[in-house]
Amino acid sequence: MNRWFDIDYLKELLDTLTRNRSRTILTGFGVFWGVFMLLALTGGAHGLKELLAANFEGFASNSGFIVADQTSKAYGGYQRGRTWTMDLSDIEAIRAQVPEADIVAPVAAKWSATALKGEQTYSASVKGVTPPYYDIESPKLKYGRKLNEMDEHSKNKVCVIGKRVYDNLFPEGGNPCGQFIRVDGVEYLIVGMDISAGNISIGASADRTVNIPFSVFAGVYGRGDEVELIGITAKPGAKVKDALEKARLVLARRHTLSPDDKQAVESFNAEAIFTLMDNLLRGVDILILLVGLGTILAGAIGVSNIMMVTVKERTTEIGIRRAIGATPRMILGQIMHESMILTVGAGLLGLVFSVLVLSGAELAATKDGVLTAHFQIGFWAAVASVAGLAALGVLAGLAPAMRAMRIKPVDAMRDE
Repeated sequence: MNRWFDIDYLKELLDTLTRNRSRTILTGFGVFWGVFMLLALTGGAHGLKELLAANFEGFASNSGFIVADQTSKAYGGYQRGRTWTMDLSDIEAIRAQVPEADIVAPVAAKWSATALKGEQTYSASVKGVTPPYYDIESPKLKYGRKLNEMDEHSKNKVCVIGKRVYDNLFPEGGNPCGQFIRVDGVEYLIVGMDISAGNISIGASADRTVNIPFSVFAGVYGRGDEVELIGITAKPGAKVKDALEKARLVLARRHTLSPDDKQAVESFNAEAIFTLMDNLLRGVDILILLVGLGTILAGAIGVSNIMMVTVKERTTEIGIRRAIGATPRMILGQIMHESMILTVGAGLLGLVFSVLVLSGAELAATKDGVLTAHFQIGFWAAVASVAGLAALGVLAGLAPAMRAMRIKPVDAMRDE
């Protein structure tokens, strides 16, 4: 019969552990704290990753942006401080001359516009975009669809609105698609509602922006082929940094700018930010793993030490057991079982407590009834923790158990 199912044997194990209550509590707390630290920090790191990733929500990780600014150097007969603008022909030139570039999309923008719906008013930004731009800054649609090629070619007066625009113009809620809003005196049919809430924005955040087709923007605001900024993604295996630098040189040649004037052609490398964030979080993961494992190992060493002390104090008892017929295997099993009960029991308490703490963190991360980040550990992580604790309990009890096996009845009587 398996001794784990022997009630008297289990009572004996628990009685042994409670005999040295203070030591048992102290050692169990070490294991409890180690498990709690490891799981709570792991869950916390996972939630932190999601919160940081939310700041870049919608942006392609291999993207970059170019904006025209005043020149800082005199060049080609022009004085410094000259203003210049990009246009649609620059898009075609970059596509043709920068092999590292995959998607090259223009954006026209007006950063301050008045949006109206009935008596509701909101100060929004307007972006004129082409469909390829959605592969660079992708909307998270709750209602409707994105702008498409038909909208661009037919110059349809349609729009996709951000969440703040929706909240202010439609306080009653509901699906806004199929309804009209007026932006700077022009009516647009709403075809989509974007709920992206990233804190990183190019010109204006997505939640306060009204997106319309680029061709419509050019006609409504009289911008012609003028481009406010250019979005670029790199091809697989290529670096955004190289694509941006080559695109900058292409623009410098086309608009008579100094090749060294980086102020005139400003760029933003989103890929570098993503890489920095990934490296930072990878370092945090390693630190959390080291701290958690170190704490658990310290607890396991404590378990081993207390079991060594227990074995020493129980030398006479073990000797008597040997004298009346207990085999070395029975002594070994008892010590190992005591170690496993102490380790696994304290570890499970740490597991439960970490789950409760992470549940509180998720409640704090809930905004408007929507969970913004998941802090909880996964089921298999919990299973692996319990399995690891059992293995740790075996290792912690191994040295004390081997010492107990070497105790002879004659030696035990002599100590007595």
